[in-house]
Amino acid sequence: MSEKKDYRGILLRMFEAAERKFGQLNWWPGDTPLEISVGAILTQNTNWGNVEKAIAALKKAGVMNAAALHGMPVERLAVLIRPAGYYNIKAARLKNFLKFLHDNYGGQLENMRENNLPVLRRELLSVNGIGPETADSILLYALEKPVFVIDAYTMRILKRHGLTSEAGSYHGLQSLFYNCLEPDVKIFNQFHAFFVMLGKEYCRPKPQCEGCPLVDLSGAPAQPGRA
Repeated sequence: MSEKKDYRGILLRMFEAAERKFGQLNWWPGDTPLEISVGAILTQNTNWGNVEKAIAALKKAGVMNAAALHGMPVERLAVLIRPAGYYNIKAARLKNFLKFLHDNYGGQLENMRENNLPVLRRELLSVNGIGPETADSILLYALEKPVFVIDAYTMRILKRHGLTSEAGSYHGLQSLFYNCLEPDVKIFNQFHAFFVMLGKEYCRPKPQCEGCPLVDLSGAPAQPGRA
């Protein structure tokens, strides 16, 4: 009989090793809950550098507030967020979110914080264009709710370290963290930020393992060629 894997122990060792390497990362970048939410929608299918350009354009135009964005014609919004790519699609998604925020919470993200997590998650997922990763990013980073964000970096690292299979689902991976860790906003925030850094610097599609703080932690070597 094979030895049962100590998932909690492996995750804690990952966290500690990454913390020694990176320190406090203070992720997600954004000055306000609204800016964080806008960034979470804009970052779909693009890199953060492009999102920063789009957010800078919104700030330069003086429209980084819910009322201005909600009242703006979608065509004008698309022009401003053009650097983020897929700008017509993302402008429509932003408008859907802003309408939801206006109609249900008076345009105030602070009002959303007062609602409970299951209701908020269900509401966000009902907004056209917002999937699990985007909804959870808004919940964790803008609303400070204890959810764990699963992104491509997280999936790749967990697979390569033998903590999930190729068939691992989004919610299945979330359950791994929920079952092993206490529901803590700061821990979930920092852990996800570590995965982002590790995925960018080391656990790329073609692994760059030299210097990675997770090497040998789980006993499972990186497997080149696997996403």
